[in-house]
Amino acid sequence: MQNVGERRRIGRKTGKPFLSLLSSSSFQTPFSWISPNLFANFAIDCEFFLYQVHTDMADIPTSDDLKDLSLHSNGGPEPIKPNPLVVCFGEMLIDFVPSISGVSLAEAPDFKKAPGGAPANVAVGIARLGGSSAFIGKVGDDEFGHMLADILKKNKVDNSGMRFDQNARTALAFVTLKSDGEREFMFFRNPSADMLLRESELDLNLIKQASIFHYGSISLIEEPCKSTHLVAMAIAKKSGSILSYDVNLRLPLWPSEDAARQGIMSIWDQADIIKVSEDEITFLTGGDDPYDDDVVLNKLFHPNLKLLLVSEGPDGCRYYTKEFKGRVPSVKVKPVDTTGAGDAFVGGILSNLALDTNLYKDEAKLREALVFANACGALTVTKKGAIPAMPTRDEVHEILKNE
Repeated sequence: MQNVGERRRIGRKTGKPFLSLLSSSSFQTPFSWISPNLFANFAIDCEFFLYQVHTDMADIPTSDDLKDLSLHSNGGPEPIKPNPLVVCFGEMLIDFVPSISGVSLAEAPDFKKAPGGAPANVAVGIARLGGSSAFIGKVGDDEFGHMLADILKKNKVDNSGMRFDQNARTALAFVTLKSDGEREFMFFRNPSADMLLRESELDLNLIKQASIFHYGSISLIEEPCKSTHLVAMAIAKKSGSILSYDVNLRLPLWPSEDAARQGIMSIWDQADIIKVSEDEITFLTGGDDPYDDDVVLNKLFHPNLKLLLVSEGPDGCRYYTKEFKGRVPSVKVKPVDTTGAGDAFVGGILSNLALDTNLYKDEAKLREALVFANACGALTVTKKGAIPAMPTRDEVHEILKNE
C-alpha cells in the first residue's frame, strides 16, 4: 500500500505531460478560432487544477487505509464486520397442516401448505433475529422446490447451497397436533429430493465459511444423503466450525427404532453442542428418566461436548456443561401452534453463540442467552406456522421487558 507521501509525489508530476502536449506545436485544436496563447494559458490552469486535485486526494484515506483506522487511533469509525455465518444442513419440505386445530389427520376438513424442515426453520430464525445464515439441502426441480428457495431468499437466508433434483420431488409432510397433545405425522418421500443430495453437490466454500455448522438426524436415514452429511460435517470441523446437533427424532421415517437409535448416536460424540428433548432422552437411553441429571450426564454427555441443552417445552430448558448445570424457565404465553418452537429456540441460542463462541464458558452469559432463546420459542407458538411465526430481536426484547 502506498503511503501518503508517495501519492503526493505522484500528484506533483501529473499535470506536466498534459501541459507539454497542449503547448507543443504539433497539437491542433478542434476550434481554429482559439489562439495558441489562449490554449497555453488554459493548459497552465489545468496543470494547477490537476495538481491541486491530486495533492488534496492524497490526503483522503483509501479503502486500504480505512482498514487500519480505529476509534483508538484517530477517532474514526471501526469498520463494520459481517455477522458470523451459521450454515444449516438438511431437509426442507412442504408441511400440510389442518385448517383447524386439535384434530387427527383423518378428521381434518382441509389443509394449508407451509414451508417446513427443521434446519431450514433454524436458518430463517437466525436471519429473522438479525444474524447471518445459509441453508444447504436439496429440493425437487418443481413448483414447491422453487417456492421454498424463494422463501429462504425473502427471509434473507443465503440459499446458494440449495440444489434442485429433476428426477425427484420436494418432500411433503402432513402434520397435526391432536387434542391429546400428541403430534401426528405422515410423510411422502419415496424417495424425495432431500434424500438424494450427493457429495459432489456440496458448496464447499460455503461450509468452510461457517462459524457454526448446524444439522439434524433426518439427513442420516438414507444414502446418498447420509454420506454427504458426514463429509460436510468433517469439512466444517476441519475448518474450525462449531458443530451443532438437534436430534429432531422422527420415528416414522426410520426403518425401525433400533435403526433410529443407532443412527442418531453414530455421530453423537462429534458434536460440540447438542439439543435434545425430554422424549428423545427417554428414547435414546432406553426408557430412563429424562429429568435425572445423572442419566443425562452419564449416558449423553460425552468428553468433547461443550454444551448439552434439554428443551422442556413451556417449562423452559436445562443446560449442562463440563463446569456447571442448571434450568432456565420460559416465558408464559397462550399457545396457538407449537410447530417450530424448538427450531426457534435453537435459532435463538445459535444467533447469540455465533457472536460469542465462548458463551458456554460463562454461566451468567449462558443463562441470559437461554432466556432469550426460550422467549424465541414462546413467541413462535403464539402464531400459526413455523417460518411465519419466527420472531425478530425487537419482538423478543419486548416480551422479555414485560416479564
